[in-house]
Amino acid sequence: ALSTPYGKTSKNVATQILQGAGPPQVDMNKYNLRSLNQIEEEWTANIVQKAGEKSSGLLLRAKSGREIFADTVTVTFPRKRDAGLGIQLMELAGGREDGLGITVVTGLVEGGSAEGLDILPGDSISKVSIVRQRKQAGGGSGVSETQEEFSVATECLSYDATVDAILSLPSQSDNLEEYYSLELKRLRRKPKVTVNLRYPPSQEEPDETIEMFAGENLRQGMLMRGVKLNDPMAQRFDTKNGGNCGAGGLCRTCSVSMLKGGELLNPQRVAEKQMLDDNPRWRLACKAIVGFGMREGEMTIKVNPRQWDI
Repeated sequence: ALSTPYGKTSKNVATQILQGAGPPQVDMNKYNLRSLNQIEEEWTANIVQKAGEKSSGLLLRAKSGREIFADTVTVTFPRKRDAGLGIQLMELAGGREDGLGITVVTGLVEGGSAEGLDILPGDSISKVSIVRQRKQAGGGSGVSETQEEFSVATECLSYDATVDAILSLPSQSDNLEEYYSLELKRLRRKPKVTVNLRYPPSQEEPDETIEMFAGENLRQGMLMRGVKLNDPMAQRFDTKNGGNCGAGGLCRTCSVSMLKGGELLNPQRVAEKQMLDDNPRWRLACKAIVGFGMREGEMTIKVNPRQWDI
C-alpha cells in the first residue's frame, strides 16, 4: 500500500457516508472541534487513489476517522489594496525536501483582507485563488463582465512551501476589481442520531438504543450493529411472494414504523410511497438515510411492524 510519514492510503469511506446525508440544513460550525490542541493532534495526511485514474494525491484527513471528518469550507472576500492576505500560519509537520507537510491557521491579522471572516484557528488552507473581474462597455448601453482566475494548491504543504505558493500569485492590479477565494479544510465531529428500537413481543428481544452517523443507510447501519431485520410476514411488492430482495426496495422485509423522529430521514421517493401507501408511518429501511441534511436528533422506531398485531 502507498504510505506517507503522515498516514496511509485511504478510500475515504467516512466522507462517502456523510455525502449520503445530502446538502446541510444546519449551521455546520456547530460540529466544529473546539480545542485547538485536539485539532492539531487530529490532522494527518493520506495518499488517496483517484477513482478511475492511476495517479494519487495527498489529502488531509482526521486520525479519528470514525468520529471526525475533514470538511471543506470556501470563503470569498475582496482583496484589500496593500493589505495582504492577513492570515497567520503554523507548521505542524514539515522539514522535507519536497515541501510536503501540514500547515494550519493560528489567527487573522488586524487590517488584513481576511479579517473578521469565517477562517478559524486549526483550519488548513488547501487552495488559494485570486479572481479578477473586468468590466467593459459593450454595444449600446450594455456592460460586459469577464473573470480571470489564478489558483495555487496548498494542501499538505509545509509552512515555507505554503507561503511560496501564495506569493507566486499575481500582484494586485491597479485598475481591476479582485477577490480572494480560499478553500479550507476544517475538522468537525460527525453528526449522530440516537435510534431507539422497539421489538414486537413475539420476537422476545429487549428494546435497545443504538447510535448512527448522519448519512448512514438505516438498514445497513442496523444490520452492522446486530439488529435483526427480516420480517417473515412481508411479501415482495413485485411478485407478492416471500423472499428478501437484498436492499432492492421490493420485498418490504426491512420495513420499520416511525414512532418519533421521522423528519430525520430523507424524503420518500415515489416508489417507496406507493409501496407503503396503506401504512404512511412506515419506511423501507433500505431506502432511508439517517440524519438527512446533517441533522442530529432522536428517533424511535418499531422493528418488524407487521408482527406487532399478531
